Amino acid sequence: MYVEKIEIENKSFLGVKVELPSSPPLLLIIAKKGFVMCGYLNMEVAEKLQAAAAVVSGVKAFEDVLEAEVKAATSRAKELGVEVGMKGKEALKKLI
Repeated sequence: MYVEKIEIENKSFLGVKVELPSSPPLLLIIAKKGFVMCGYLNMEVAEKLQAAAAVVSGVKAFEDVLEAEVKAATSRAKELGVEVGMKGKEALKKLI
């Protein structure tokens, strides 16, 4: 497991990467109010738990998460300004 500080426009986020056997890595970037995660995120559970979460797919590194388009977002994330189609880094800025 790797934990890394990620900077976006002088704001700090926490990146977590878990290498998995015979599978792409699990990637998660955490902001103060929520997080952006790879396709392993169960959106139904995130919604039920009222998490401010967004999902991106096809990512293998933190930079990919930042540049990928948000494919889905929970109601709480949408209330904070996260929109489907925005880049992961833009979603994270809404979750500060």
